[in-house]
Amino acid sequence: MSELEPDVIDLLTGVAPGSQLAAIRAQRPQARENAQASHLALFAPKSPGGVSARTRYAAATFVAGLHGDAATLAFYRDGLIRLDGIPGVVAALDDETARGAAQGPYGRYPKGPLSVEDRAGPVHRVAEPNRRILGARLSAALEHAHLLVFRPRDASPAALQSLLDAGWSTTDIVTLSQLVAFLAFQVRVIVGLRALAAAPSNNSRAGAIG
Repeated sequence: MSELEPDVIDLLTGVAPGSQLAAIRAQRPQARENAQASHLALFAPKSPGGVSARTRYAAATFVAGLHGDAATLAFYRDGLIRLDGIPGVVAALDDETARGAAQGPYGRYPKGPLSVEDRAGPVHRVAEPNRRILGARLSAALEHAHLLVFRPRDASPAALQSLLDAGWSTTDIVTLSQLVAFLAFQVRVIVGLRALAAAPSNNSRAGAIG
């Protein structure tokens, strides 16, 4: 791994060479390499397809904000600032993140034993002033990302159709879904490593952390 491609999880967790956290991560080198490879595939792909770097970082900024991890949010938000030249986009995303804050998971299971866990939750819709700034395509991506973060049980053909109607191709919808899922994984690993750093006696549990 070169200095131009720092391990993002190490960076956001504050892992220093030779530290206890570095030793923990070294116990699972393949998991570490796979996590970094996934990050690069999503945010520095050789073939981005129809999902630009700007869109990727904008969606990641929103998703990281929904997960509530300040360091991860700042990382993707700063990346978007470096990429974006359209006034108001970052402010609009900040507003949508605040508007989209919730405590999940919500949604309905198919009728059966798990239905007792059904829980109604908010359906996020981008505010019209922000939609004018972000555009229909990115606005649809944010609404779908909110669904995947907080109401994954409610994912449906109709939800996918909303993306198609906004100009997303099937392949690009897969990329968006992968990005949302990866952010959830990345944040969990970062939070878990910080917890291990704060509680050294629990380091025997390091095998559960990527």
